[in-house]
Amino acid sequence: MAAHTDSCYLGFDFSTQQLKVVAIDGNLQVTHQNNVQFDSDLPEFSTQGGVHIHEDRLTVTSPVCMWLKALDVILEKMKNAGFDFSHIKAVSGSGQQHGSVYWKKGARRALQHLDPGRDLHSLLQDSFTVQDSPVWMDSSTAEQCQYLESAVGGAQQLADITGSRAYERFTGNQIAKIHQIQPDKYNETERISLVSSFAASLFLGDYAAIDYSDSSGMNLMDIFTKQWSEPCLKATAPQLAEKLSDPAPSTAVLGFVSHYFVKRFGFPEDCKVVAFTGDNPGSLAGMRLQEGDIAVSLGTSDTVFLWIKEPRPTVEGHIFSNPVDNLSYMALICYKNGSLTRERIRNECAGGSWEGFSRALRSVPMGNNGNIGIYFDAMEITPPAVGIHRFDHRNRRVDAFTQEVEIRALVEGQFLAKRVHAQKLGYKIIPGTRVLATGGASSNKDILQVLSDIFNAPVYTIDVANSACLGCAYRAVHALVAGMGVSFSEAVRKAPGAQLAVTPSPEAEEVYGPLLKRYAELEKKVLKDMKQ
Repeated sequence: MAAHTDSCYLGFDFSTQQLKVVAIDGNLQVTHQNNVQFDSDLPEFSTQGGVHIHEDRLTVTSPVCMWLKALDVILEKMKNAGFDFSHIKAVSGSGQQHGSVYWKKGARRALQHLDPGRDLHSLLQDSFTVQDSPVWMDSSTAEQCQYLESAVGGAQQLADITGSRAYERFTGNQIAKIHQIQPDKYNETERISLVSSFAASLFLGDYAAIDYSDSSGMNLMDIFTKQWSEPCLKATAPQLAEKLSDPAPSTAVLGFVSHYFVKRFGFPEDCKVVAFTGDNPGSLAGMRLQEGDIAVSLGTSDTVFLWIKEPRPTVEGHIFSNPVDNLSYMALICYKNGSLTRERIRNECAGGSWEGFSRALRSVPMGNNGNIGIYFDAMEITPPAVGIHRFDHRNRRVDAFTQEVEIRALVEGQFLAKRVHAQKLGYKIIPGTRVLATGGASSNKDILQVLSDIFNAPVYTIDVANSACLGCAYRAVHALVAGMGVSFSEAVRKAPGAQLAVTPSPEAEEVYGPLLKRYAELEKKVLKDMKQ
């Protein structure tokens, strides 16, 4: 047993503002955590929030050399803290989704012959054609998005192939812009990586394949065949298939760690490098979602993660290949009107008190006597609508609700929307379905009770402080046994579990079944009215 606890797995997360690492032992207990904050620990790159926002306010980039230096710094910090690298069995990680890295011709040779006496930053700083990598906050590619959608027959057709309509931040559209604006740099590029596969390449000492899950955030991969889509490649840039190389399963072991890390830090020679993935897929692994589960992050914006078997892509939301089960999918739906809207209603209707908010919620029966509210303070993403819309039990518009009815209408409306849109993407509630809640509002039991009743499933709360890097440490454990048919949930069954918070009321389905249909109709009506 001692040997089992001696073994160690690393999960890295190259996120927007920092690089984080988590080490777990063979019993899946966290044994080490570390981080490098880009702004404060690497001030020489002059980033704010880890990025540079350009003069047009649309172009947003991060210096690729900053990520290199951050890896140098974090490994030195681990070494100085006495971390023993010699027990590491496998390494995996995640990167902020959609960001791209452009390796110049000859960079592969540099990667394969790294001098262990020098740091990565000095060895590889001249290996990139584009020094400032476009990242997910960039919204400068509207023109390229329009072109891609029209080239494949429209937004829905693109979603049917790639899992999403064209988005400015998605990598294919960023590549198209670089090819158009900086053709010389594009032509000098021998390999294009995502942030995730760039990081994996450093550990591998060779170009690492992009995994299926992160490939799904590029508007380039056919999510059903798991190959690059020929029409999408053609509409993006020439010779792109060669520059990307084939995507790989998210559970793939890519090879052994580079000799550089063996000599410089004492990694074992047989330490395996597992495919890195995107930060959202990494979080799905960290939350240990299973088939039928849904995770709801209740933050400034609300995000819904789904595990689905039979996806139905739409122009709202995203479908990605599942990072822990290559035969399944994950879906992601983002809502802009989250906690800020809940706080506004709390301030207006409950005197700024969450206690008063909860009391009001409890004072009105579930189903709100048929009243439904749709609250979009800011232009919503899912669906693209704005404004406050209140309806009585006969679907007639009303100008105002009482304070108690307003509070319940807000909470029910937000969660009815989440179930309606999840089911549109192919989500099904099955026996054993769990709702996993995270974020600020997940500490409010009365809000969670509404969530549980609307999904007719128990709600569990989870701590996700480092969910992406923890998830990738779990993925490193799983990848070593995935080839033998061991499922992810079986491989990580010893990990700390989620806490049961609330269970659905017995009459919940009877009340909310009809309301779900009504909500979907009313949302359509709101969209139709906006267009007129």
